[in-house]
Amino acid sequence: MKRVIVYGSRDFGAIVQNIIVDCGYIFSGFIDDLYEGEYVLGSYEQVLTTHPPDQYEIAIAIGYNHLAARKQIYKKLKDNGYKITSLIHPSSIISNSAIVNEGTIIMTGAIIDMRVTIGEICVIWPGVVVNHDCCIGSNAFLCPNSTICGFSKIEESSFIGAGSVVVDHSIVPGESFVKAGSIFNNK
Repeated sequence: MKRVIVYGSRDFGAIVQNIIVDCGYIFSGFIDDLYEGEYVLGSYEQVLTTHPPDQYEIAIAIGYNHLAARKQIYKKLKDNGYKITSLIHPSSIISNSAIVNEGTIIMTGAIIDMRVTIGEICVIWPGVVVNHDCCIGSNAFLCPNSTICGFSKIEESSFIGAGSVVVDHSIVPGESFVKAGSIFNNK
């Protein structure tokens, strides 16, 4: 059975912990470089010596306010030999033709349609719909109930706010911030 450590122990960490359990994996504790608390195993440097990469995988629970740090942590973990767990909640719907890359978290009730590609370490919140033929760049955050219409591209490290709509054939440039409830259309 897969044993997963969560990098980050705050609010987002607790959400990821719950998804790990819902996926049927073993939650093995938190890594936190700043805080101590329940289930915190220690800093990354401590965990590196006590929880080797051949026995544990890691899920990244660093939030959208720290997208650059998420990328750095991902690289550091990979350089040290850890596999970054992809978590796909069992209530989500993922097309057989969709590609979901390493470290991506797909939450409750998300729908990923046919011929969609999702990059590394993306976070797809509950109720998100990614329609056919879209490409979601690595380290993107798609917030609850956002909709990405067909043939659109969300470039790396972009934030798509809750309830927002990306109109079909649009390209959201890298590191964009699309406000909650807005409509993004650049065709």
